[in-house]
Amino acid sequence: MSQASPCTEAAPTGISGLNDILMGGFPRCYMYLLEGTPGSGKTTMALQFLLDGAKRGEKCVYITLSESERELRLTAESHGWSLDGITILEISPLEADPERRQGLIHPSEIELDQTVHVIVSKLEELQAERLVIDALTELRLLAQDSLSYRRQVLSLKAFFTRSSITVLALDDLTDAGQGLQLHSIAHGVVRLEQRKMEYGVVRRRLSVAKLRSVNYRSGYHDYVILTGGIRVFPSLVASEHEHVFHPDAVSSELPQLDAMLGGGLRRGTSGLIIGPSGVGKSTLALQYAMATTRRKEKVAIFAFDESFRTVEERATALGMEVDSARASGCLVWQRISPTMISPGEFVERVRHEVDAGAKLIVIDSLNSYMGSMPEEQALTLHMHELLAYLGNSGVVTILIMAQHGLIGDTQAPIDLSFLADTIILLRYFEAEGSVNKAISVMKSRSGNHESSICEYELIEGEGVKVGPPTSAFQGVLTGSPTLVHPA
Repeated sequence: MSQASPCTEAAPTGISGLNDILMGGFPRCYMYLLEGTPGSGKTTMALQFLLDGAKRGEKCVYITLSESERELRLTAESHGWSLDGITILEISPLEADPERRQGLIHPSEIELDQTVHVIVSKLEELQAERLVIDALTELRLLAQDSLSYRRQVLSLKAFFTRSSITVLALDDLTDAGQGLQLHSIAHGVVRLEQRKMEYGVVRRRLSVAKLRSVNYRSGYHDYVILTGGIRVFPSLVASEHEHVFHPDAVSSELPQLDAMLGGGLRRGTSGLIIGPSGVGKSTLALQYAMATTRRKEKVAIFAFDESFRTVEERATALGMEVDSARASGCLVWQRISPTMISPGEFVERVRHEVDAGAKLIVIDSLNSYMGSMPEEQALTLHMHELLAYLGNSGVVTILIMAQHGLIGDTQAPIDLSFLADTIILLRYFEAEGSVNKAISVMKSRSGNHESSICEYELIEGEGVKVGPPTSAFQGVLTGSPTLVHPA
């Protein structure tokens, strides 16, 4: 037995996100249960665990009781992996072997004992350090009764501990009632889940149901299965990301708007731009983005609704050179499909851009982002943690939300106004036979702001313009203002 992996260390899983959740990996020399329904990625995760061990020079064994070695190698090939350095033992349950089948004695009295004996003998011969058993379901079917099954699993566990083997035992939950007793035997339990959405790809998440004597990240964590293996996205904990920064104001390069905001949006704060469809919310966010790139700071825009082509056409007409900003690397544009991405993966993408130096993050829009969340409450909690993380990182965050309706009574699909530090409201209003636009700052936690309502225009070739207060009108926010005559 190699001395390179003492039981005081953790065995990394080969999946960085899972290592983060487990605070380094699985504590060595214990047996862990990896459970999930067929298709949840148990085999892929188990192979990554062994491949990591093989890279470290450890003796790794995969015992398959259900799949053939050929099937296992095909799975590895689909990910571009070579299983060199991993010993594969294809052990068929003896009950399925006609020559070994007992005629007078019940299978539970012979076949299970013999199968366990074969496993132990092979492992003693190979002196394994990492082991995967796929799957315990086959042993459970051989046992016929829960008592003999539990006794044999306990004997295997004792052997693994004596031999200093770190074990992942897979369970496909086809007999969940019987499988629950394994939770009390295993040193730790990781559960993989699949959730079918009304539309879009299957969502997957995992949780650590149990891990003795070690701290870990509780709760649910999204993951995906890609060519090349599983990627796990640990749930974001904003308090773990604290940075020192100066909360100075960030200019929009529109003097009137900066004045309305008390100098501009401040670093480490979030701004919500809200208004009806087509009023110019995305264009206002783009104005902030372009002003930021001109200061040679990086901007990342996550667009759920528009392609870069359509935005580029509109921006070019307004005199904004978004293409050159993107080509220089100052502007990063990511098109996001809410039906194809999980909330955890989205947060991971945002974190990647922040780590790469982004100072301004734009999420356009929250309406479409809601499509990636199964519940309204989940969206609120998710957004709260994401905004707290961005705030702790000194990033200016701009959120965009479309209201239902155009003129008059408009409503937001969900109230997230309490999460934002600043709220900028855009409205249509009718005056003297034409439809105009107005802008107002409804809230600013970072300091004093103007309460005036100003005209808002998008002028071809000139861009965004914020005019003087609409003091001649009363009731602009109703959509149908009245002209105020001098006394």
